[in-house]
Amino acid sequence: MTDDLEDISIRHNMQTVAFYNIENLFDLRDSRFTNDNDFLPESVKRWTPKRYQNKLQKIGYAISNIGRQETGKHPAIVGLAEVENAKVLKDLIASKHLEDCDYNYVHFDSLDERGIDVALLYNTKAFKVFHTETFSVSLVDNDGTPDYTRDILLVGGKLDGENVYFILNHWSSRREGVEETEFKRLAASEKVSEIISWLTQEDKHAKIMVLGDFNDTPQNESLKRLTEDHSLFNPFETLRSFTRGTVKHRRQWYVFDQILVSTNFFKSSKNEFEFFKANIFDVDFLKLFRGPFKGAPFRTYVGKKYKGGYSDHFPVYTILKK
Repeated sequence: MTDDLEDISIRHNMQTVAFYNIENLFDLRDSRFTNDNDFLPESVKRWTPKRYQNKLQKIGYAISNIGRQETGKHPAIVGLAEVENAKVLKDLIASKHLEDCDYNYVHFDSLDERGIDVALLYNTKAFKVFHTETFSVSLVDNDGTPDYTRDILLVGGKLDGENVYFILNHWSSRREGVEETEFKRLAASEKVSEIISWLTQEDKHAKIMVLGDFNDTPQNESLKRLTEDHSLFNPFETLRSFTRGTVKHRRQWYVFDQILVSTNFFKSSKNEFEFFKANIFDVDFLKLFRGPFKGAPFRTYVGKKYKGGYSDHFPVYTILKK
């Protein structure tokens, strides 16, 4: 009985911080502000109410289970990538598996060319927001025209009474080539570096977590610069293997989704959060269970073909404990 009470006490003092690229969560309405033509009921992809509801239920189920094995509860913080607008976030937190989780969200529309943004879900009982701000990454294409990408989102708040800052990212893709697009991710990295410098000037003890789909691995220059320049710890450096990652492309695994933490999460104090562990949430229900791509993320679409899955990325998470 004593062991059980101890286990409950330890879990009570734990919180999960997660990040999940949820693969094009668009609503059903035609918006003149976003490039959503593929995600309409009459489009080639036939994005119907039934498919939209299925997506909400699946993503909600996945989110509600991240870190539950370790903490016994749903995540306190969930960074999201590829959300169209505030409406899809309202629908998501009202969906079957999240409606009792006391979630609210922070979201701002960006000028991203695809019409997708990052956002933050937070458990209102665990986290009290006191600062929100977005930062644009200035990019120019080869022809001199502006390249509008996702804004970086900064959210500061009290996590169980302790100040923590979350910097959310979805950096430019590699679609046009890794080397050809590297400068875009380096520019985003530089912007994050500026945000961290500003935060630490305001508060040299600021506890910071950098979450995102970086479209780069921990070994790439964009992430290495951040960890080295700001003494950040990246627990995902060692998690990739030939059989594991957060996204799979041409039969190869990559860890594009990561959570970096400031090293003051390793300073022991009875009343402050410490880093406990980090992992990829690649449970079986998120995977294809048969066929040539068995074990890869179970996606919503492959091209224009509807598969009815969750996302083309696995979520990642970090457990903090007091």
